[in-house]
Amino acid sequence: MNILGTRLHQQRLTTTNLRTPAEVVQWLGAVQAQDYHGAKWSLGQRMKQASEALIEQAFDEGSILRTHVMRPTWHFVTPADIRWLLKLTAPRVHAVSQYAYRKTGVDDVVSKRTKQLFTRALRGGKQLTRPELAKVCERGGIEPGDSVRFGYILIRAELDGLICSGARRGKQFTYALLEERAPQTNGLSRDEALAELTRRYFTSHGPATLPDFVWWSGLATADVRRGLEIVKSELTEEVIGKKTYWRSTASPIKKLSTQVAYLLPLYDEYLISYKDRSDSLLPGLGEGNIVEKLSFQSPLVISGQVTGGWKRTLNRTEVAIEIKSFRTLSRSDKKAINEATHRYSDFMGLPVSVELIT
Repeated sequence: MNILGTRLHQQRLTTTNLRTPAEVVQWLGAVQAQDYHGAKWSLGQRMKQASEALIEQAFDEGSILRTHVMRPTWHFVTPADIRWLLKLTAPRVHAVSQYAYRKTGVDDVVSKRTKQLFTRALRGGKQLTRPELAKVCERGGIEPGDSVRFGYILIRAELDGLICSGARRGKQFTYALLEERAPQTNGLSRDEALAELTRRYFTSHGPATLPDFVWWSGLATADVRRGLEIVKSELTEEVIGKKTYWRSTASPIKKLSTQVAYLLPLYDEYLISYKDRSDSLLPGLGEGNIVEKLSFQSPLVISGQVTGGWKRTLNRTEVAIEIKSFRTLSRSDKKAINEATHRYSDFMGLPVSVELIT
């Protein structure tokens, strides 16, 4: 089994039939999005004829939503999926966040009161920024406190299915009522939700291991095993070394192309969605936190492996891209990198200048 070639294909990086941001998010199940600008590029690389403007429009219109739903961190999800996902994952996120809730004083009393205040302030399609919601709390007798405390106030409201992302106002994010942004749909039972998330993960991210899915979903191992048991007939199992990989029976095994490079965002699903990322690291990088190894630059991927890092400097007239490689680049590597920078230029709608550091 070619792990990297198949992952690149299933994550819709090598080829795609997906045409909208919502289709990409739905295919992957959820897309990590605390780095909002990077997450837009994650979607763009998996779409036909993508542009940053198109994804911004989808976000503002609400065909993709951004909320805390797994682990916890921000993810893009679709309105059709957000409710059953929250029902499945929120109890676990609340459980692992209890210490933070106690430390910041965001208890049940505070949560109940902010629910009343936010509902009243946002009802009727209103969308407010974080500072505006902090003032709502102040006027309602709830001290928003520092950014950490107020952050957990908002996270609890998101996990409880009260609020989610609204349209951006300039560069500022807003919040809206979930009931107005994503109308109620027929819910899934817990087993149905477990099965659906398990199916989506191993179809779009496979080949992957059970610990990979535990990491990505944030669910308890027992829940993940339950989901795997329900959909096992739809999956193919293969043991490589000491690890057991799962993928959809409908997923073709794909060879790895050595002629394609990807300028991935820092938290792209190709890396961040696996607990064990060693398959995707250039030999010699070893295990550990790839984000720290890259000094918080975004990963350059060639032949399916992290081969270096890149960063951008954006101005009104161009995007300046600096690329640093961990190894000597061949002529075909440089050609692939050039093609990758042109894809990014097309996405941003700006010319690029490239500085290559080897």
